[in-house]
Amino acid sequence: VVITTRLLVSHLSGIRHYEKDITKVKEEKEKANKAFKLTKSNQEKELKEKEAKGLEKTDSFKAKKEHEDEIKSRNSKPGRREKEFEQEEYYLKEKFESVIESLKIFKNDPLFFKPGSQFLYSTFGFTLLSAVVERVSGQKFTDYMQKMFRDLDMLSTVQDDNEAMIYNRARYYVYNKKGRLVNAPYVDNSYKWAGGGFLSSVGDLLKFGNALLYSYQVGQFKNINGKLLPGYLKPDTVTMMWTPVPKTEVSWDRDGKYAMAWSVAEKKQQYGCCRQQRRYASHTGSAVGASSVLLVLPEELGSEAMENGLVVPPRGVIVTIICNMQSVSLSNTALKIAREFDKEKWVQ
Repeated sequence: VVITTRLLVSHLSGIRHYEKDITKVKEEKEKANKAFKLTKSNQEKELKEKEAKGLEKTDSFKAKKEHEDEIKSRNSKPGRREKEFEQEEYYLKEKFESVIESLKIFKNDPLFFKPGSQFLYSTFGFTLLSAVVERVSGQKFTDYMQKMFRDLDMLSTVQDDNEAMIYNRARYYVYNKKGRLVNAPYVDNSYKWAGGGFLSSVGDLLKFGNALLYSYQVGQFKNINGKLLPGYLKPDTVTMMWTPVPKTEVSWDRDGKYAMAWSVAEKKQQYGCCRQQRRYASHTGSAVGASSVLLVLPEELGSEAMENGLVVPPRGVIVTIICNMQSVSLSNTALKIAREFDKEKWVQ
């Protein structure tokens, strides 16, 4: 078989994730799909019943419903960890000197499917991707990334090295089986730097989001007297990164499809005066004792504003949330925040 870097970056390679048993992976996927279909069916049924009774959902009803859902979410049993975090490889303590060395964890394991035929989110796929970077660049992957972080002015972003003294490094927390908050267990992330081994700050992730948004938009603006500097990446590169790839899916966002290392929701509106979906790109992060999300909502600009130089990139909303607690769902919260700020901009 042939595994390309594009297949790796879109999780279409067939390389396993933490679960080694393909049967269990298929079962979990089927359960998730059934649950989603059932939820959707129940929502449609409930809506039809209310329409039949002539009831309308007022703003106060929606607010009450959201409040009830929030309370249910808070009161849900915290000790019920995601099954993914029950996998032993999440808690590896072995230190690897290079990402190429860490390939020994999975390099002899069979592929779950023919590359390019199915989607399976794989942290180890990104470990292989980082090994490609290491070989091509002739540098250690972590050294290569640190140079990039410096270019992006992300001076607080470093590898999560247990031995190093890192200023303001947070403690990590998890809920135990009794539902009590405890310190997260010790792990060594040197086996997966690219798939969840870096520490960052909200400020640095905002810089990262703005650098990508600028690169994405700068080609759309008329470069008046050469005032606009080029983006860190070419506009076509970011457009390619943010273009959904066929056969992919996203577990944390049903509106999105996976692109190249990003989840992307396309602009869509099926009916007049009904739900309108804006285009945005996002990705969540999940590690032992930590959760995060970064969301980029580009502003929809008219050609006149761009051609006359009335505005300059980046234009849009960047939202990032970092939480030093395991298994916290943050994607919906980030999207709500982005929409509120976007709404405020239009009001002003």
